[in-house]
Amino acid sequence: MRAALRASPPGPKSEIFLVGIDKLTAGFDPESFLAKTGVGKTVINLKKKDAVFSQGDPANAIFYIQQGRVKLTVVSKNGKEATIALLGAGEFIGEECMAVAHPMRMATASALMECTVLRIDREEMLRVLHRESAFSDLFVSFLLARTTRFQEDLVDQLFNSSERRLARILLLLAQFGKSSKPETVIPNISQETLAGMVGTTRSRVSFFMNRFRKLGFIDYQPGDVLQVHNSLLNMVLHD
Repeated sequence: MRAALRASPPGPKSEIFLVGIDKLTAGFDPESFLAKTGVGKTVINLKKKDAVFSQGDPANAIFYIQQGRVKLTVVSKNGKEATIALLGAGEFIGEECMAVAHPMRMATASALMECTVLRIDREEMLRVLHRESAFSDLFVSFLLARTTRFQEDLVDQLFNSSERRLARILLLLAQFGKSSKPETVIPNISQETLAGMVGTTRSRVSFFMNRFRKLGFIDYQPGDVLQVHNSLLNMVLHD
């Protein structure tokens, strides 16, 4: 299967940046670079709830998710926690370290399941970005897609109901709106996590999830695996 580096999907109706290996320069293989250890690169295996990095840590490396899902959370001064993103295979995390040398982490990244991530030292990432123009273009596309996603998240939070925000999050987790076929099946994710992303209570999320199930938008498979149907996309686009 040909590997591809995918940016976080900004929304069901948005264009997704997807760059195949065949679009890159013949002299540099990003699949190999992002799959193997080497100078300035370390592969890390994480168990569920293990931290990739924590809020307040020095930001001296960027991470690439090879397998699994990672949750980004922030904690306020009074101890309130909010989930700001769920990221999957093919995405970078901790990219803020590329802007300024040794800033502090503004969020905590933790594994939602068993994960494999590639840690890339900031200096090594800068070296590759400077030397490999195709990889640099690819990384810029990822950053633009991530920025667009965050902007859409803000608009969603400001103008849409909590029910529609939950529906959009489920669609993003199932990768609807991507060029590739949606996964439709989402590994077990707690309603507390969904509530933190939506900005509502767990009881409201439970109410909406039950409503989605009765309307045929979602189904629960054995092991609490969630299946998302195309009809939920129609609800978000046309309701």
